[in-house]
Amino acid sequence: MKITVSLIKADVGGWPGHVKVHPKLLEIAREELEKAKKEGLIIDYFVFNAGDDLQLLMTHTHGVDNSKIHELAWNTFVKAAEEARKLKLYGAGQDLLSEAFSGNVRGMGPGVAEMEFEERPSEPLIVFAADKTEPGAFNLPIFRIFADPFNTAGLVIDPRMHKGFKFHIMDVYEGKIIELSSPEEMYDILALIGQPGRFVIKYIYSKDPEIGIAASISTERLNLIAGKYVGKDDPVCLIRAQHGLPAVGEILEAFAFPHLVAGWMRGSHHGPLLPVPLKYSQCTRFDGPPRIISLGFQLSNGKLVGPVDLFDDPAFDYTRMKAMEIADYIRRHGPFEPHRLSAEEMEYTTLPKVLEKLKDRWRKVGPEAKKAWAAGELTESHE
Repeated sequence: MKITVSLIKADVGGWPGHVKVHPKLLEIAREELEKAKKEGLIIDYFVFNAGDDLQLLMTHTHGVDNSKIHELAWNTFVKAAEEARKLKLYGAGQDLLSEAFSGNVRGMGPGVAEMEFEERPSEPLIVFAADKTEPGAFNLPIFRIFADPFNTAGLVIDPRMHKGFKFHIMDVYEGKIIELSSPEEMYDILALIGQPGRFVIKYIYSKDPEIGIAASISTERLNLIAGKYVGKDDPVCLIRAQHGLPAVGEILEAFAFPHLVAGWMRGSHHGPLLPVPLKYSQCTRFDGPPRIISLGFQLSNGKLVGPVDLFDDPAFDYTRMKAMEIADYIRRHGPFEPHRLSAEEMEYTTLPKVLEKLKDRWRKVGPEAKKAWAAGELTESHE
């Protein structure tokens, strides 16, 4: 029997501001998913938050992109958003970009990571959820997990992993996807994913057909869907572990380096990705720093055995300390790049409104004006 794991998330209201999900919204989500479990639509579920994002982890047998599962998630988010409005929470329903459900939540605002597979005799599942960043934030750690032997020893010493993995990479601007093979096409992979704002890893597949899919990452870009800044995308990721796939420790090792990602305050700044336990999944300093949580489960006939809060470990204390050093350093740049995002990325923030206000105050500078300018004698007559 094939099991489907669906992780669907949305920001339906922050408490306060963009900090956290209110307990009442988590309660509503649990009630809705418990009802669906009793009705037999889903096998199991786990509700949690990553910063101000409500996360719905569900297992079932209906395959990916199933309309009933997506409708369950949508209706849950709508009900939670209604409560958020009653509580006057910030940005209530901000990720729900449509008035009504249309059969699939993709393109409607929520982020989605799903995978379908035959459950192995032992099936470890690692769940990641990030806040105040974009889907490309997973590019570097996913590459290290599935293609870097300095991170993942199994690529060298495990015969089932020795052939490498297949990377499915999405161009989020063009809406196209390409499959590249590691290690043969490693440099081509890096040429793309080194531009995480555009090229995003969507799926990883084992070259062993008995294993199949290894990882799934949400690639929804809210600004590209809405055509304007409505919040950062806050991606999620599912990774299967062990038995021909990277070990749990190899997966987590990739997050021991707090690499710089786009997002943070107003979705407009670079900052270090901070791995934190669930209890610290609240974004405070400068609405951040961008952070990520990790939960570990064992699957048993679709049942979620867990979770284990994997970043709740002093082994990541040094990473957190280093991340805060990086945060201090880059924050001192204030509104300057490279702390502030590049011009291309800023096109989808609120900066265009500032530029629109100033558009009529620009003056063209001709040859005579340039001379007068250099002499400190520029007047309107030189335009």
